[in-house]
Amino acid sequence: MGQGTTMADDAAQIQRKPIDKDAIRERYRAERDKRLRTDGNDQYTRIAGLFDEYLEDPYTPVTPRAPKTDHVTFAFVGGGFAGLVTGARLKEAGINDVRIIEKGGDFGGTWYWNRYPGAQCDTASMIYMPLLEETGHMPSEKYAHAPEILQQCQRIGQHYGLYENALFHTVIEELSWDEARSVWVIRTNRGDNFTAKYIGLGTGPLNTPKLPGIPGIKDFKGHAFHTSRWDYDYTGGDPNGAPLDKLKDKRVAIIGTGATAVQVVPHLARAARALYVFQRTPSSIDVRDNRPIDPEWFASIATPGWQQRWLENFTQNQAGIGMAPEDLVQDGWTDLAKRIRNRILQLPADQRNPMGMLAAYEDADHEKMEEIRQRAEAVVRDAETAEKLKAWYRQLCKRPCFHDQYLQAFNEPAAHLIDTDGQGVERITEKGVVVKGVEYEVDCIVYASGFEVGTPLERRTGFDPRGRGGIKLSQYWADGMRTKHGMHVHNFPNAFLVQATQAANLISNYPHNLVDSARTISLIVSHAEATGAKEVEVSKQAEDDWVNLLLSGMGLMIGSPDCTPGYYNNEGRDPGPQARYFVGYPAGAVAFFNYIEGWRTSGAFEGVAFRKDA
Repeated sequence: MGQGTTMADDAAQIQRKPIDKDAIRERYRAERDKRLRTDGNDQYTRIAGLFDEYLEDPYTPVTPRAPKTDHVTFAFVGGGFAGLVTGARLKEAGINDVRIIEKGGDFGGTWYWNRYPGAQCDTASMIYMPLLEETGHMPSEKYAHAPEILQQCQRIGQHYGLYENALFHTVIEELSWDEARSVWVIRTNRGDNFTAKYIGLGTGPLNTPKLPGIPGIKDFKGHAFHTSRWDYDYTGGDPNGAPLDKLKDKRVAIIGTGATAVQVVPHLARAARALYVFQRTPSSIDVRDNRPIDPEWFASIATPGWQQRWLENFTQNQAGIGMAPEDLVQDGWTDLAKRIRNRILQLPADQRNPMGMLAAYEDADHEKMEEIRQRAEAVVRDAETAEKLKAWYRQLCKRPCFHDQYLQAFNEPAAHLIDTDGQGVERITEKGVVVKGVEYEVDCIVYASGFEVGTPLERRTGFDPRGRGGIKLSQYWADGMRTKHGMHVHNFPNAFLVQATQAANLISNYPHNLVDSARTISLIVSHAEATGAKEVEVSKQAEDDWVNLLLSGMGLMIGSPDCTPGYYNNEGRDPGPQARYFVGYPAGAVAFFNYIEGWRTSGAFEGVAFRKDA
């Protein structure tokens, strides 16, 4: 079992209270309104330029190498899960000439950079860590910690021979389509100038770290770093959980209380002389109930195809509103879905319409969030602190968090919650952090401010792909994102996007999107190579038809404008008309995965042209 309380322990302490839905709605609106601001994502500071030292790789030294001027069949931008699973499927399909370009010093993507203490996945390891069955790895616990996830990334790279042609510590500077040769020309910061027949883009939503745009952020004279570049030389300890022994005489501030901070705070609270947790908006903290995986049990379920069955079961339960006959994963995500399903099944037949189902959804969410708020009361000894740790919004307004030590950390004598009542930190000085006119002097500031989400792709990646006629992707998408299946873009032949938007849009277990996309790509490329095609491109008509289909749906069920600000809803700022394109398949993730399986295995690849004479 994991340390801390278990789900049963928490349930025993929480007393159900009557739910006043009108009062809750009013509290939600009030908490949202006090946090609304006009600058949206512009409230964050771009690290590049002003804070270049925050982007340096503290983990792996840069190895000198000669520039590449060759040609490869497939070049993939990004060495995280997307690049690894796509490379793996291509290798399985006999496409051996695969090159992955990665700005970090090894594979892993987010898990290369995120080595902060306590880092672990918040979706169950069995469905989060890709290619477990193919690599023969059994996760050590239900929610694996970062070192194990990084090792799985490295294991995939080794198993499929992806290291042999990879370029690490390499950043794309230019990516352009050469119409005369039907190849992509790739130029990098390492002097590389090579070509590829196909490209894949898997730069991910958690790619570029950001800092809060707090006045005076450059004035601080103490030590500071971003959680994605954790400084163990300063704090002591290591990613495997060794105590942060160099902080025993330090006063530490952490700014940000999202999913990263939830994992970091317990470690800092035990180690520091004083820890100040600066909170603008509390996260919802549900039970994690982590525990080791029993090898005998794993052996009994690890029959051929087991991980795909688990992926599908989770998606059927969570995105399919609990409609699977069993729940293999049994976590907070599927719990909410099952509550919603049960509410819907209790509706009279004449109320099983969209309005009735939305009301059932709201009732289930109120019940769940009340339990989460009461958990804070039950766990945190100081009543005032417990009250300030309560999340007043729907569960899916912000990324749900699950942890069995975060709330308990505020019972540590060193931990101090500095709640800003939704306004954030006022300013930073040479000596510390100011909230409501009070300066908290600290020796170190840890920025748990996350990654850029919702900013333009070219800003996050540093390049803007040029397709036919030199058109930039940003130009083609000036009025909104346009794809077929979230993967193919007209005017950008032989290019594949590996992400979730305009496809399954499954955010609760993002790797499922990537694993599925990799299979589609491998089948398309295999077909193109077998038939001698030089170019693969979606037609304009097929792209338009797909976008029109997407827009016929209800849109997102999360991150709506009435939610408290966060990256799910563009920080509460009107994102403009482009946001209507940030949707998924109207019938949901389960239906999309079923649809795309039929599309790619039919052999027709409807809407996509394979040209032998370009």
